[in-house]
Amino acid sequence: MPDTAPLLLRQDRDGVATVTLNRPRARNALSHGLLTALREEFAQLARQEGDVRAVVLAAEGPAFCAGHDLKEMTGYRADADRGAARFAELFDLCSAVMMAIPALPQPVIAAVEGVATAAGCQLVASCDLAVAGEEARFATPGVQIGLFCSTPMVALSRNLSRKAAMAMLLTAELVGAEEARALGLVNRVVGAGTAVAAAQALAAGIAARSASTVRVGKRAFYEQLEMPLAEAYAHAGRVMTENMLARSAEDGIAAFLDRKSG
Repeated sequence: MPDTAPLLLRQDRDGVATVTLNRPRARNALSHGLLTALREEFAQLARQEGDVRAVVLAAEGPAFCAGHDLKEMTGYRADADRGAARFAELFDLCSAVMMAIPALPQPVIAAVEGVATAAGCQLVASCDLAVAGEEARFATPGVQIGLFCSTPMVALSRNLSRKAAMAMLLTAELVGAEEARALGLVNRVVGAGTAVAAAQALAAGIAARSASTVRVGKRAFYEQLEMPLAEAYAHAGRVMTENMLARSAEDGIAAFLDRKSG
């Protein structure tokens, strides 16, 4: 694939945008350029919430994402004047991309085939949902090269139990798709090579729902996670009140009651 190939591919169909990482020869490593492209694409998707109701995040080639681009980072280490600043900029950019996913109004579903390691595993954990082919594998292997996966740890520890997250971070062992599902990193495991189609089908079902209801619910879900219990219930109550007064809820409840009485 020539160097001029786009870093991201996108296909829209029936309210679902499929965004595909397109650095297969580099195992879709998250270079500065790819992270920048993702940040810009997510910003564009946020502006298109009226047309795009769900997003699938996929990848070209045999690997979903091998994490940060270590070749690029080696160049940063060799920069005596700006090395530290360049590392800081890269990790700030990566964090911005990861935080943009839960901030999007649309649900984002990772479709994982092959390996998702280090920041690639972080990318999966940052998505709202994840579908994995049965041969997919996940790991945070930084300890093997003297580089603890500290930023992937943030997303991983918010998906898995503490001990499960620490086990992945400390052992660097590859976790299979079924184990990843049991741990809470993945929602569904499907046949190898079918993760994108399965994620698109899941996304299509979500896209058929009220966009405003899904948007309000997703935002409230992440907001309440950061709150103490009583504050979370109070916030959820306010969201429910707002939701009940919306036209989509009025129409949906009326249709449900008509079916029940019919």
